[in-house]
Amino acid sequence: MNLVTLLQRSARSFGERPALSIGTSTLFDYATLGNRTARLAGALTERLGLKPGARIALAMKNCPEYLELLFAGWHAGLAVVPMNAKLHAAELAFMAADCGAEACFATDEIAGGLSAHLGRTPIIVPGSGEYARLLTADAVALHETAADDLAWIFYTSGTTGKPKGAMLSHRNLQAMAIAYLADVDFLDERDALLHLAATSHASGLFALSFIAKAGNNILPESGGYEPAEMAGIIDDTPNLTFFVPPTLLRRMVGDPAVRNANIANIRTILVGAAPVYAEDLKAGLAAFGPKLWNGYGQGETPCTISAMSKSMIAEAAAVGDEDRLVSVGVARTGIEVRIVGEDGGALPACEVGEVLVRGDTVMRGYWNRPEASAETLKSGWLHTGDLGRLDSRGYLTLLDRKKDLIISGGSNIYAREIEELLLGHPDVAEVAVIGLPDPEWGESVAAVVVPAGGAGDRASLDRFCLERIARFKRPKRYEFVAELPKNAAGKVLKRELRELYSRR
Repeated sequence: MNLVTLLQRSARSFGERPALSIGTSTLFDYATLGNRTARLAGALTERLGLKPGARIALAMKNCPEYLELLFAGWHAGLAVVPMNAKLHAAELAFMAADCGAEACFATDEIAGGLSAHLGRTPIIVPGSGEYARLLTADAVALHETAADDLAWIFYTSGTTGKPKGAMLSHRNLQAMAIAYLADVDFLDERDALLHLAATSHASGLFALSFIAKAGNNILPESGGYEPAEMAGIIDDTPNLTFFVPPTLLRRMVGDPAVRNANIANIRTILVGAAPVYAEDLKAGLAAFGPKLWNGYGQGETPCTISAMSKSMIAEAAAVGDEDRLVSVGVARTGIEVRIVGEDGGALPACEVGEVLVRGDTVMRGYWNRPEASAETLKSGWLHTGDLGRLDSRGYLTLLDRKKDLIISGGSNIYAREIEELLLGHPDVAEVAVIGLPDPEWGESVAAVVVPAGGAGDRASLDRFCLERIARFKRPKRYEFVAELPKNAAGKVLKRELRELYSRR
């Protein structure tokens, strides 16, 4: 049940169809992508000496080599560890070391910083001469994997603030890919997926469904979102789908070049990775028509918990049902969703509790974290840490996050991680990190600090963060206070802080 059979089928039946394009130009057809994948798998096993079950880390910005390395790793029976290219080199190195990665593929601008942290772990730069030599290896036969063999380790953060590797099997990811075909669109070789967001996350996972049906995967030539280029790709590409966080949807709605493109060519706009507000959906519908789809998932059950289909969003907007419009829809095919109280018992409709999930997309557990795995997967359900409610028709609405997750520009930022870092600064006695509403990014990070002495130095704290974590995680705002509000048990009342500073 190796996931590579998805690619092999398309290479055999639709070998001449475009598999990977840069902008409007085809780079590889399916026959070529299948051949390159098999050769890279040969290099991983014969030249790098990697055995089935070994881990390879991918610290890469969006580039053509990402998908072939992903499938090459699976072809060789390896587990692939895609990592967020925006992270600090020290953070990437922690993940690679934690999972025992035996090789790392990193794009040029990342490789230099990683080399100081990874010791003897080989780092190979896609597009380099060394990478080109790997492609001269002989192709090898597909490794026979069991359905529950490890395929993907996705690092997420928990309440400890330390990243944890969610272990996903070939079965998990195949169920996810099939659910897309059941719940979003039934694809064929005439469909295309444009990767505006990171392929290491949801966009790359959506690619599995398109590869299974021989669809084209398109990377922007600019490397990201550029309005004129986006308009050109839309004009040139029928049946186009792309994934965007709400911040990017807002930009697209406001860009005349995109608005004036041949919108009829857009099949689906997948929205997610952050809370989606009613006004954003209404503006998207006005600009693009009934093409918006909004989904809810986690790294522990990727892309697949619940969703508002295109027709559900259009209907809710048409009748003015804003409660349903801002919900995250109904459970995906093959998925069960339950709301439970503090005692673990199921709650009736419309009562607020923790969201639990069960189904074939749910992870095996966390890498080398047996206690965290047992807690998160107790009683056979994934405990998401999110608070929500189900209405009488099964529509799920998310209300809060038990883990104090901040989502800024589609990226997850965990308050505890930033708090622990800032507490290492000699001038910080106490700190509470919160997310505040941001008109551009959805949320921005704010740190409420009790100084150890003096008035507090914003510039010093900012430098301290930039030296240790990714730029997008650092607080954009610092507030200095004499004390933090706490309850009788001594717990900081973050809700009060959010309410207070949201008004300022």
